[in-house]
Order: sequence, then structure tokens, then C-alpha cells
Amino acid sequence: MNGDSGGSRSITSAKGSRDEPELEQAYERLVDEGHDRLDRPLLPLLSTGFLGGVDVGVGVLIYLVVEAKTDNALLASLAFTIGFVALLLASSELFTENFLVPVISVVAKVGTLTQLVRLWVVTLAANLVAGFAMAGMIVVALPDVHDAAIKAGSHYAHLGVSFRSFFLAVLAGAVITLLTRMQHATENLGVRAMAAVMMSFVLVGAQLFHSVLDSILMFAGLLTGRADYGYLDWLGALGWSAFGNLVGGLVLVTGLRLLRTSHRIAESRDEGQTG
Repeated sequence: MNGDSGGSRSITSAKGSRDEPELEQAYERLVDEGHDRLDRPLLPLLSTGFLGGVDVGVGVLIYLVVEAKTDNALLASLAFTIGFVALLLASSELFTENFLVPVISVVAKVGTLTQLVRLWVVTLAANLVAGFAMAGMIVVALPDVHDAAIKAGSHYAHLGVSFRSFFLAVLAGAVITLLTRMQHATENLGVRAMAAVMMSFVLVGAQLFHSVLDSILMFAGLLTGRADYGYLDWLGALGWSAFGNLVGGLVLVTGLRLLRTSHRIAESRDEGQTG
């Protein structure tokens, strides 16, 4: 039996195989949505990324309020999940949400690497600009959260470059990419919202190193004028966390997902929509 025939003796499923209908449907949704994201004009791309930063900023707002009033990090982490529910319901995007859907589309040749890099750069920039604006408003409007903002921002700013901080970033990338996969496995909005709550609680409760979320917390601390770190510390933390997020999202989740649907990817590549 050759390697393309399918079955238990084969390495991969054969082209044309439809042994797992739910997986096939999820794959088709991922490819179609990925193409839409990659082909999005600049203004809608900017606005979607900006709104993503606003949504997470709302989560940071309530996180800091609860942390300041209760001094309970886990309770504050639970409150933060509002931000990820907002991301889902508002159809906005974070930089780290683009490690699965558009990547699969590029591998399947319904998008290009240039489009993917454009998506990542524009979304990250828009997330950060909106996050900075939200942090500024939070600091001015709610002086009672200053100490909580400084404490949270300082934690991430001083993680430094180490195996610990790298793996915290890798885990953050894996958690968010897994969340994306979970939400695309169903069209039930309630189930997708539940996934948003669970995985964002893991992200914040475990203090994982997430490039956008932690940048907003660091911005808030910086804008109080009393932080024990500076903008260069933030920039270093951003670069290191973004790298780890990419590794976690692309290797631990997306790479394995590509192996699961390798037969469908081969079919898409043979069609060669984008050459």
C-alpha cells in the first residue's frame, strides 16, 4: 500500500479523503476566512486592529479596577475575560489571533506570504496604538488604579530575556491560537463565547507573556509617571514576547493542525489559486 492511499498503514490521509466531515468543514471555514483576512483593504484592516486594541483595553480596565479593589489577581483575571468576549462579538482582531487562520490559507496557496506579513504588521501596530490610547484614558480617569497598573506593568517589563519569559510567551501564543481553533470548530455563539472566557482566563490568570495585552498594562504603568521601567524596557519586552507568541502559535498549534489536514492542503495547493 503506498503512502497516498489512506488508511492505518499510511502516513497521511489520501487526497480526496473525507473521513472526518467536521474537520473538513472546519478546514474550509478556516481557508475561506483566512483569504478574506489576507485580502482585506488597508482601512478595514486598520479599523479591525484598532478595535481589537480597544476591546482588550476594556478588559484591562476592568482587570485593574478589580485588582485595585480586591487585591485578588485571579478574580481580576476572571473579570478581564470581558475583553475577549468583546473581541468575539465585535469581530475585531488581535495580532496573535492571526497565527492559524491566515497561515493555513497561505500554506494552502489561497494567500501570499507578503499578505500575511502585511496583516501581522498592520494589526499589531493598530492594536498597540489603540491600547496606548485606552491606557491613557484609564490612567487619567481612574487614579485609584495607578498602583495596580504599575505593579502589573513592572512584572512584564522586568521579565527580561530568559527561558522562563520565552516559554511564558510561547504558552501565550499557543493558548490564543488554540482559542482561535476552538472557536472555528463550531458556529454556536454560546460555545465560542465560553471558549473566549476560559482561554483568556488561562492567559491572564497564569500571567503568560502576551505581546498586546502586556503592552497595554505596561503603557498604563508608564503613563502614571511613576513606573520603575521605561519605554525601551517595553520595546524589548514587546519584541521578545511577540517572537515567543509566534513560536507558540505557529509550532505548537498551527503546525500540528496542518499535519492533521495535510491531504486537504495538498488538494488546495494543487489547485494553485494564487500560484
